[in-house]
Amino acid sequence: MHDGASDSEQPRLPEPGSDETSGQMTLLDHLDELRSVLVQTLIAVAVASIGCWFLSSPLLDLLVKPLTSSGNMVYFSQPVEAFMTRMKLSLVCGLFVVMPFVLLRIYRFVLPGLYVKERKVVTPLVIASVALFYTGVAFAYMVLIPKVMAFMLNYATTYMQPLIGIGPYFAFVAKLCLAFGLVFQLPLVVLLLSTLGIVKPKTLWKSWRYALLAIVVLSAMLTPPDVFSQLVMAGPVMLLYLGSVGVAMAVDRRRDQGELHEDDD
Repeated sequence: MHDGASDSEQPRLPEPGSDETSGQMTLLDHLDELRSVLVQTLIAVAVASIGCWFLSSPLLDLLVKPLTSSGNMVYFSQPVEAFMTRMKLSLVCGLFVVMPFVLLRIYRFVLPGLYVKERKVVTPLVIASVALFYTGVAFAYMVLIPKVMAFMLNYATTYMQPLIGIGPYFAFVAKLCLAFGLVFQLPLVVLLLSTLGIVKPKTLWKSWRYALLAIVVLSAMLTPPDVFSQLVMAGPVMLLYLGSVGVAMAVDRRRDQGELHEDDD
């Protein structure tokens, strides 16, 4: 009878750190699994990068579209510069394409160490993180970069015309896209911190001035050294901060109401 009760109360998935889990995978098994994750990730990135290499010409045309659409051209000043730029572009695009697969493999690696309740929380967070990263990159390329380039090239004169190298331009675009992909994770960070009880949403709401200062400093570090790019980045990030704090406050209020109903029961 005791054994039957124990079987009915046993969770479907073993808890991390239990004897059952430890018996299933040893340290060598974990290391072997980690090696498998790294190898599969490198193979996926390599295959995707090779595939993107054959598309590097139209991808490069798409990259310079914010310039060519306004009648400007890009140049390369060294014989190897155009080739290396296409190599870097293929690698970045390959990594961009297989990022969901990479995150999935990492998630599957850490999955056995998570509790059942943690899995229900982590899974949507991973999906949301990927979606927000792609959204940030798309926002940077489609909205920010054309406006920044139009603003910067507007300072040309009759005797001072732009001569933009493909190498520096690629670094400029890649840095902005990566920066926006990362800062668009801000809603998840705020929501996670408030859910864990590390910070209170009301405290974040009252400290918006300090948050604005931190965002301006972060924008100055992640964007090119011009005020326009920094302001264009700081504005959307500040809106993301305020929106994420508002969502965290709603979640916190709903959680408090749920705990209140449990106490009444």
